[in-house]
Amino acid sequence: MAPTDRTVSAEDAGDGASRVQSRRRLHHPVVFYLVCLILVIVIPSFLFSIVVLKRTTEAQERIFESLLRTSTSAVNRAVEREISGMFSTLNFLSTSDGLQKGDYSALYGQARKALEGTDTYFLIIDQTMRQLLNTRVPYGTPLNVTSEPVSARLALSRGERMVSDIFFGKTAQQWVFNVYQPMQLANGRRILLTLTKNAEALRRAVNPDILSPGWNAAVLDSQGTVIVSTDEKQKAGETFFLRVVPSLRLGVSPMQQGGVDYQVVTEFSSLAGWRMIAWAKSSDVQAPAVSSLLWLTIGGVVFALLAAASAVGIARVLSRDVRLLASDARRLGHGERIATRPYAITELETVSRALSEAADARVKSENEVRFLMREVAHRSKNQLTVIQAMLNQSAAGAENASDFAEAFRKRVAGLARSTDLMIANATQGVNLAELAKNQLKPFTPDDTARVRIAGPVVLLDPQASQTLGMALHELSTNATKYGALANETGIVSLSWVTSGEDLNLVWRESRATIDRQAIAASRKGFGSVVLERMLGMALDAKLDFIVHDDGIEWRVTIPLARLRDEDVHQQGAAE
Repeated sequence: MAPTDRTVSAEDAGDGASRVQSRRRLHHPVVFYLVCLILVIVIPSFLFSIVVLKRTTEAQERIFESLLRTSTSAVNRAVEREISGMFSTLNFLSTSDGLQKGDYSALYGQARKALEGTDTYFLIIDQTMRQLLNTRVPYGTPLNVTSEPVSARLALSRGERMVSDIFFGKTAQQWVFNVYQPMQLANGRRILLTLTKNAEALRRAVNPDILSPGWNAAVLDSQGTVIVSTDEKQKAGETFFLRVVPSLRLGVSPMQQGGVDYQVVTEFSSLAGWRMIAWAKSSDVQAPAVSSLLWLTIGGVVFALLAAASAVGIARVLSRDVRLLASDARRLGHGERIATRPYAITELETVSRALSEAADARVKSENEVRFLMREVAHRSKNQLTVIQAMLNQSAAGAENASDFAEAFRKRVAGLARSTDLMIANATQGVNLAELAKNQLKPFTPDDTARVRIAGPVVLLDPQASQTLGMALHELSTNATKYGALANETGIVSLSWVTSGEDLNLVWRESRATIDRQAIAASRKGFGSVVLERMLGMALDAKLDFIVHDDGIEWRVTIPLARLRDEDVHQQGAAE
């Protein structure tokens, strides 16, 4: 062996060993593959559900953020609407005749009537921060300086309207805020027209119903002091518990206070200088997503366990059925008959039926083999007899060894072609038309129209096919030597019909050059022996030989029963 061949063989051996090792690594019980299948299904589904849940949560967070911003904007608009209304009221009161004439009594009555039921009170503050008028108390009650002089002085110094931070009103004895509008009287005196309002009155602007669950909202002044809040822990006048509150920040902002994370949304009021804030603990905001993930995890684990338990149960059923199939397969190997079993798996019932059919087919095949062996022994004896006759006739008619060898070779070849057809169609029978074409093919000239074969389907048993095959071979040989196929124009016609219980076969040569001496000599040869003796003795045939002016004619009548051994055929089919 060449080195290259040895190398290739080594590589092939290595590949084979690798494949064996791979198959060993994949050698596991069916429960292993079922559980793997379930995991392949469950794990991607679980991961996909997590991704979907995450995206859904993100989408919900964006929706919550939008809702919260909307909520804080709504609070801001409500507060600014309240303050704008107060400024409008101040504008109205600034045009009062009582104010211009210094008739504070008339102005007091007009203001009380205008502010009735609004939780809002009218004040006039002079440059010394003393209250000249306050509708919170009866007219004429002695009044003190304002409780919030810082914002009042700032409003006077700027000469523009403004809103104060929250402060504790001494007269009201609660937390309030003021709205200022500076004004200069006709006498040149400068005063502050003021509306004061209880901080609690803004609670209706901070409606908890517009907030998402877990969220609170509050209104803070410019110093971060709570004006009003939905959280009862955040009292008015107290500093908001979150230390850092952005003045203006869009969206949800994370913040931390006391080790607790919060989510915060803020909005700034340019009119009041206040901030509207909504907040919630991050844990509360994320609680629905965490809960959903927890339930998803629990559900996935439970589903996987149930699926695994189902896989184990199915594997046990499959293993039991496979063991039964293995038992049936061993019985099939021993040649026993196998009955079809009921199985839990429909496909396994198909395998069981296949095993049962295979067992029946094996018994039938063994019977056929035994029959064929007997038939082969019988046919071998017949063929030895035929070959012996061929040998004797070829030796008797040959002038030298070369002629003997050629004649004997051709006859053996014809016998072989008949034998091939017999073997190929052992159980169905040999078709006479196929046998005729097979035997005449070696003698057919280039012009195939000179050989004509016609007749209905007739099936022959092996013995009859051998005998007729040899007869056709001899007729073709004689036609080539002395008859229609010895020239360029002759025609050979082979036809047959069935009539009652007989087969009528006609061999007719036409356009041949008649040589009666050659014809007479040929009738003494092996061909005549085959036609007259073997056909007559083996098949009970009746033969008529006619010499026409343009060629010879053989008419053969054979009983159909001798062409097809029905008893033997039926026996073979039954076995």
